[in-house]
Amino acid sequence: MNIKKTTKIYEGKAKIIYNTNDEDYLIQYFKDDATAFNAQKKSSINNKGILNNKISEILMKHITNNSDVPCHFIERIDERHQIIKKLDIIELEIIIRNYSAGSLAKRLNIKEGVKFDNVVFELCYKNDALNDPLINDDHAINVLNLLSKSELDQIKKYSFQINKILSDIFILTNIKLVDFKIEFGRDKYNNIILADEISPDSCRLWDITSNKKLDKDIFRQDLGDLASAYEEVLKRLS
Repeated sequence: MNIKKTTKIYEGKAKIIYNTNDEDYLIQYFKDDATAFNAQKKSSINNKGILNNKISEILMKHITNNSDVPCHFIERIDERHQIIKKLDIIELEIIIRNYSAGSLAKRLNIKEGVKFDNVVFELCYKNDALNDPLINDDHAINVLNLLSKSELDQIKKYSFQINKILSDIFILTNIKLVDFKIEFGRDKYNNIILADEISPDSCRLWDITSNKKLDKDIFRQDLGDLASAYEEVLKRLS
């Protein structure tokens, strides 16, 4: 594809999004910045963006090849850039939880690492000023008017499919998928499309044998070298 980036349209905590010479596509650039606690903790981790770009490529391709979930990912064009479909992002963060960890464990006073009998689906309103608050279906549909019930039903269906696919690929690499965050958007035909990235920045990944953390909790909790853990995830997936 002869897609070239033009003007910058958005810069987030971990990525920069650019317009291109084709109105249907954008270019996504992966930064080395690491943030936690709604950007209260910040650093730069050498090569983190490169690793996340490659890991997200592998996982997005795996989802596309093994399900009917449409993804915005088109092609990785170099170590830091990938071509993506242009979407209208829905202001929701979808969290899928297989085990207790993170904010849920703290909020409900549950020990980390407890496997749930059924997969837990959570919604957060994507709003940094409000610290991405946890909301329910009615809030998303009837209060914030972010999407319709049928769209949310589609997102739930896709999210559970994605969880099954990711859990299966990670278990083959001796990694436990504890939980993960994903986002969705609408294309120009109003189809619901998986957006953003899937990487150790957005997933909790624990080694099955040792429960060693291989994700951004290493940075959050000052547990060691983040880049080497991401390199390990990429090596196992490759």
